[in-house]
Amino acid sequence: MPLRESFRAYWVLTKPRIWGLLVFTGIAAMLVAYREVHASPSLLQLAVGAAALILGSASANTLTNYHDRDIDAVMERTRDRPLPSGQISPPTKALAFGLVMAGGSLLLSLWFNVYAATFMLAGILDNVVVYSLLLKRRSWLNIILGGISGGMPVLVGYSAVADGISPIAIYLSALVIVWIPTHIWSLAITVKDDYKAAKVPMLPVVFGDRVGAVCIAGASALLAVFSVAIFVFTSVSLFYTASATLLGAVVLTYSAKLALDKKIDTAWTLFKITSPYLALIFTVVVLDLWFF
Repeated sequence: MPLRESFRAYWVLTKPRIWGLLVFTGIAAMLVAYREVHASPSLLQLAVGAAALILGSASANTLTNYHDRDIDAVMERTRDRPLPSGQISPPTKALAFGLVMAGGSLLLSLWFNVYAATFMLAGILDNVVVYSLLLKRRSWLNIILGGISGGMPVLVGYSAVADGISPIAIYLSALVIVWIPTHIWSLAITVKDDYKAAKVPMLPVVFGDRVGAVCIAGASALLAVFSVAIFVFTSVSLFYTASATLLGAVVLTYSAKLALDKKIDTAWTLFKITSPYLALIFTVVVLDLWFF
């Protein structure tokens, strides 16, 4: 395979759209930490933090892709991924690639402190072991317990700067975890037949679209309320409260629409807006703490 195509295959293997959002939350948490400890942002720390977060998130995605390559080959949505399509062969190359990145992420995290390395390790283990190896094929609770890993980049980024954690760090990490069900379950409704064919017990496969849509509406309501509750952990301005309320209202509107019409198009639209929602919430948090 030509070098350019090989590079692209390994790049796709890491799921850059997923790690891009997670890295963004981690960098935002670093900026929050700088404000909390009254320190000026360091370009070196931000660069090393970004590298650690990229390697850690990309390694987890790569290792789960390696483990899930058999079911990815069954699902129409994923059958063209580098492993099931044979772009990377033998698959053990992907395993080695993922392990090397995981090791690199831990070493870079240790450059900061033990806290950052511990949270990095916890995130990788939760995503790879708890979610992919233990729960994905066995329980609809897979993204609930496996979703804890989604909040780890925040704790990695914050602790890298603050050399510890605080209530606001825990809150922001929890915000990502609370966001995950709406994001994943709306996708699961859209591609329910794929998951059913692969025998992956996602919520809509186990309980049906109706129950799934109601659960998404409930999760979205919790997310909207939780996003505004940041004032319990740190003081915020009207700018944040208004922004979080507006963004939450958008997600709630589509969630309610999905609960009523149960249409795949509505579920897909909801899925597509959840990633920008999370990015905007974290952007608003940083802007509010630094400029308002």
